[in-house]
Amino acid sequence: MSPSVRDLQLTPRAGVRETSSAVDSGDLEDVRLLDSYDKTDCSFGSEDVIKRIQVRVSGMTCAACSNSVEAALKAIDGVLSASVALLQNKADVAFNSSLVKDEDIKNAIEDAGFEADILPETSTVGPKLQQTLVGQFTIGGMTCAACVNSVESILRNLTGVKSAVVALATSLGKVEYDPTIISKDDIINSIEDAGFEASFVQSSEQDKIILGIVGLYSLIDAQVLEAMLSSMKGVKQFHFDQISCELEVLFDPEVLNSRSLVDGIEGGSYGKFKLHVRSPYARMVSKDVEEITTMFRLFTSSLLLSIPLFLIGVVCPHIPLIYSLLLWRCGPFLMDDWLKWALTSIIQFGIGKRFYIAAGRALKNGSTNMDVLVALGTTASYVYSVCALLYGALTGFWSPTYFETSAMLITFVLLGKYLECLAKGKTSDAIKKLVELAPATALLVVKDKGGKPIEEREIDSLLIQPGDTLKVLPGTKIPADGTVTWGSSYVNESMVTGEAVPVSKEVNASVIGGTINLHGVLHIQATKVGADTVLSQIISLVETAQMSKAPIQKFADYVASIFVPTVVSLALLTLLGWYVAGALGAYPDKWLPKNGNHFVFALMFAISVVVIACPCALGLATPTAVMVATGVGAKNGVLIKGGDALEKAQMVKHLIFDKTGTLTQGKATVTTAKVFTGMERGEFLTLVASAEVSSEHPLGKAIVEYARHFHFFDESSAATGTKDAAKEIKAGWLYDVSDFSALPGRGVQCLLHGKPILVGNRKLMEESGIDIPTQVENFVVELEESAKTGVLVAYGDELIGVLGVADPLKREASVVIEGLQKMGVRPVMVTGDNLRTARAVAKEVGIEDVRAEVMPAGKAEVVRSFQKDGSIVAMVGDGINDSPALAAADVGMAIGAGTDIAIEAADYVLMRNNLEDVITAIDLSRKTFFRIRLNYVFAMVYNVVAIPAAAGVLYPSLGIKLPPWVAGACMALSSVSVVCSSLLLRRYRRPRLTTILEIVVE
Repeated sequence: MSPSVRDLQLTPRAGVRETSSAVDSGDLEDVRLLDSYDKTDCSFGSEDVIKRIQVRVSGMTCAACSNSVEAALKAIDGVLSASVALLQNKADVAFNSSLVKDEDIKNAIEDAGFEADILPETSTVGPKLQQTLVGQFTIGGMTCAACVNSVESILRNLTGVKSAVVALATSLGKVEYDPTIISKDDIINSIEDAGFEASFVQSSEQDKIILGIVGLYSLIDAQVLEAMLSSMKGVKQFHFDQISCELEVLFDPEVLNSRSLVDGIEGGSYGKFKLHVRSPYARMVSKDVEEITTMFRLFTSSLLLSIPLFLIGVVCPHIPLIYSLLLWRCGPFLMDDWLKWALTSIIQFGIGKRFYIAAGRALKNGSTNMDVLVALGTTASYVYSVCALLYGALTGFWSPTYFETSAMLITFVLLGKYLECLAKGKTSDAIKKLVELAPATALLVVKDKGGKPIEEREIDSLLIQPGDTLKVLPGTKIPADGTVTWGSSYVNESMVTGEAVPVSKEVNASVIGGTINLHGVLHIQATKVGADTVLSQIISLVETAQMSKAPIQKFADYVASIFVPTVVSLALLTLLGWYVAGALGAYPDKWLPKNGNHFVFALMFAISVVVIACPCALGLATPTAVMVATGVGAKNGVLIKGGDALEKAQMVKHLIFDKTGTLTQGKATVTTAKVFTGMERGEFLTLVASAEVSSEHPLGKAIVEYARHFHFFDESSAATGTKDAAKEIKAGWLYDVSDFSALPGRGVQCLLHGKPILVGNRKLMEESGIDIPTQVENFVVELEESAKTGVLVAYGDELIGVLGVADPLKREASVVIEGLQKMGVRPVMVTGDNLRTARAVAKEVGIEDVRAEVMPAGKAEVVRSFQKDGSIVAMVGDGINDSPALAAADVGMAIGAGTDIAIEAADYVLMRNNLEDVITAIDLSRKTFFRIRLNYVFAMVYNVVAIPAAAGVLYPSLGIKLPPWVAGACMALSSVSVVCSSLLLRRYRRPRLTTILEIVVE
């Protein structure tokens, strides 16, 4: 018989150089990204020497950080390419060594606010070592915090694993590992050996793609596919999974990109094979659905078999004909006993075998979990019932059996698991909805060599490449982050920013992938794709936050680690106590069940104790609340990076605001220009604008814009803010300057017509020996007292004029400050501006504590000064200059992040440029931790009350006894009640702030 396609294993491409570890393990992750890259391929001329280095970058926390580093590197003249891998903390840079030195690369990264270390060069011949990978795995079967602790402990003890974090609520694990020491399959096997289910989701590899393939039906088709892949340049290794019909391909991105790979396969098969990229997030969602379906199937099966047991024990005794059949003796037992034994055995060892498998493996690994308690309780009931039957057959003394107890216990536990899966599925709706925002396809505009569109074709949105021109029709989703190159429209960005008002988009405007084009047709040029898009960054932030653990969860983890042994000990004490008490005659025999004895009576209490105890509720109290909160926050434009941030934010005492761009609009405008010499105003403005045109500071741009308007220039020349626009302005009316330099915290200086020109503050003038006349000083003071910044201009050795620059406050600033004060948070303003201007701005918004003339690095010192007494301090900023303070603060909040989700060190990313989100962030964190504390009260009170009740403490006085099946029902609903409590956070609404400005936050 010829082999079928299910027997086929595709092999690595012949001739591909592999590392020794790749040969040994056969794992795709062991093949390095640039193994087939040849440095000489990049040579552009005999005089140019192209060099490639790798730099370890420390301090990156999100995709925005990697974007910042990449942009800083690409801005260096002589850098040919730069690629930054966030999860690997590494930058790969190719550059012309005759123009750029290694230190220039390192300095550029450090200037962007990160730490950089140039890695030693590895030999281009032979195998190259690979960086550690960060892999994501789904983990099924976890029921409580004890399970999480067990899995984490096992993973962290594996050789080659650097770190591991496991989240109960998401059933996900994130593992950092060295692929040269351990493979993803080894990790999966270790998790499964511990008694759990595991599967691989994705890793930090940048050179691998997983494709779903349709059209491969036979061995011949598979051989055709193998031949195409083997002959395709850039393909390193591939593997086809016959069961899932997934093709996994490792390729060299310097030679081949993902779209070329797909086009090559589809074109080479003449359309027979159809491929689509498998999104890891979509695969995770499908696994959630599969888990819910499986648990529902198990529950319904157990229920259908338990109903006859209930009918036999309760209903049938009242139906004479049926009851007489049940009392018919068949062999040593009654038909009633045979049916109960058979039905219960199917439930116990068929449907309930998952509890035995999980409990056995947990005990094998030296841990205990909820499955151990379930297995103990049901087994005790089942074994006793079997022993009672056999004892009756041998002696004729028939004791009562409790087969239905065992069956009902398993049924109720499965019901609880099913309800828990449903509730946990609700908590992860945020990621699911974000995934659904991404469009499945895009219209690619194909152009000829001259740049003229020649055709349009539909492609998978996951195959979009940077630089692609995409057509976006009205009513469709924008497929990737990019820039409008043609057309105009309004775009609904509410799903990303939370802003309900549509945003106008014209040529050169930036757009966000996943947002909806409302009216006109747009052509956009893709700038960020894949993991670099805003939507992917949001998903990553939400996912990371949901996997993080708040410090308060350590309490639950500790309790869970000792919970099961404690419960088993209490059950044994209950059994012993009731049995000894009965033997001593401490309670009447009428309490005993019919034909029962003291041991049976005590055993039922012990089983109830084992069954009713529930560590699940404790384990779910924090993560489910954090999951819901992060989802709610994302819906409202507030991205939370972790449970630690949530816990600290609810305790904030001091909130430090940066002034420019945070409290103010960040759109400075020149309101006054006064010349103190005989120079004409137009000439004065031309001199100042010539000096400031090369400045990136908002004040400099405002001065250039004011001067341009004064000279009646067309707005379009500078509206784009591009380098070409700046050159156009300079060629038209500005003077050429030399030796330009920006002086942080002071201003700018350069040479013009051989004379120095200085534009800046008093400090710059004083350092340069420029006298400030009394009339000029009085004019500047007057500006500062009216909340304006005075910019002094000196030409040669003479101060020639002053510009007054105003940065309007955000309209909601004062009401937010008032709201924070009512919440018990003390607002503080920090700025590099002068004290008079700072005080005037602070007075306008209602802030009493002002720290002025603070250099960017000094903002962190201000933060630390408030932390000295142990207070929790939050920092709100909007730029890279604020990143040291954001990192130093207990809670960093990046406001107005917009399309690049900036701020590297922030714990909260506030998508909208609106200060009201600061109120939302703190209020949401407070409500979340109120819910967490309430969850712990539910969980603790439940166990404190339920366990004594199950042990029979209330039976002597009140006659209250919990049969084991009732205890099972209570246990099943306990964790569900905690999860439902967390789900109430989904009803969260932003605080409504209504003031004299009539601002209403919806």
